[in-house]
Amino acid sequence: MKKARFILILILFTQALSAQKSTQKIVVNEFAAIDKKALELPDSLTKTADGIAGYITANFKSDKDKSRAIFIWVASNIQYDIENMFAINFYEKKEEKISKPLRTRKGICENYAALFNDICSKSGIKSYVIEGYTKQNGFTDYIPHAWCAALIDTSWYMFDPTWGSGYVNGGKFFKKINNSYFKVSPVILIKSHIPFDYLWQFLNYPITNQEFYEGKTQQNLSHPYFNYIDTLQLYEKQNYIEQLVASGYRVEKNGVKNSMVFDRLQHIKLEIENDRQNKIVRIYNAAGADYNEGVNYYNDFINYRNKQFIPKKEDPEIQQMIDAADNKLKIAKTKLAQIQNPDANITAMITQLNKSISDIAVHVTEQQAWLNLYLSKGKSGRKSMFYDRKVTWFGIPMN
Repeated sequence: MKKARFILILILFTQALSAQKSTQKIVVNEFAAIDKKALELPDSLTKTADGIAGYITANFKSDKDKSRAIFIWVASNIQYDIENMFAINFYEKKEEKISKPLRTRKGICENYAALFNDICSKSGIKSYVIEGYTKQNGFTDYIPHAWCAALIDTSWYMFDPTWGSGYVNGGKFFKKINNSYFKVSPVILIKSHIPFDYLWQFLNYPITNQEFYEGKTQQNLSHPYFNYIDTLQLYEKQNYIEQLVASGYRVEKNGVKNSMVFDRLQHIKLEIENDRQNKIVRIYNAAGADYNEGVNYYNDFINYRNKQFIPKKEDPEIQQMIDAADNKLKIAKTKLAQIQNPDANITAMITQLNKSISDIAVHVTEQQAWLNLYLSKGKSGRKSMFYDRKVTWFGIPMN
């Protein structure tokens, strides 16, 4: 009896094992051919993004195949830089972000993203680097992250070559390609990745930072409709500061939930303010240059008058000499009037320059009046006007 029971259990175990084997799925890498070709990229071409892009465009035709080739090459060839994983500097020069992983074969998220984006752009694929933060295993990360979006055919997809290259465990990086982060639909990636600026969610109903924390990442149709396609088209037409202003508005509107969002918003505001201050300085300096030119034109006229208009010039040419001084001073005044909300230091400088312009403008006006009288006279009358004493550049008679 015991023997029969043992045989029965063995048979059931064997049947269960067979059933388990029959339900296992064979995983097929649909990208095997593309990956193989991409990873055959000659090392001599990998020193620059241009070299890599040249190989990609020569060997792959569709945007989907190109994006896969770029993704697998970056994810396979760049090692995650564990030692510098917390040294994220979104504001480092783009060129350095790209050259570093090509030079060292190491990088962090911003390097993976910048390199992927640059190769995409040079391969004819419209692409953007996206900056934000992430959630893993239900917990929101406390350091920011960077990934990419690329336009494949007519739709936008997400790519995270960093997470697609492997994973960190116990302070070590393990290389393992994860295709879950290749060509991901925005509605899927939003579950784990949220941009600082909701434009880069590529969703008509963007989720807020609070909803991301709460795991409420399903599209909420009660939210206001957001036409990200039109907004993106406008973004591409704006200059850098206009982009920053619009982005700052969206970042703040979506909720300043954590220090990462706060830091990004403060950086945007600082860049806008720095640009405003730089613009004020540029305008002030331009006004100062116009003032100096006006003074030089005035001096030229005074010197020519003191020489009794010798060598001879035609009347319109003489008139132009003093008019040029007047015009430059007026332009300087106009530029200073364009400066809005200057700080105390710039305000004092503007006041002083305006006074200097007004002082010389009085003498220019006097010389214009003198010249009008001169031009109204005949030859003998004109000559008599030079019997007056010479004048300095301030128009003051010389002894």
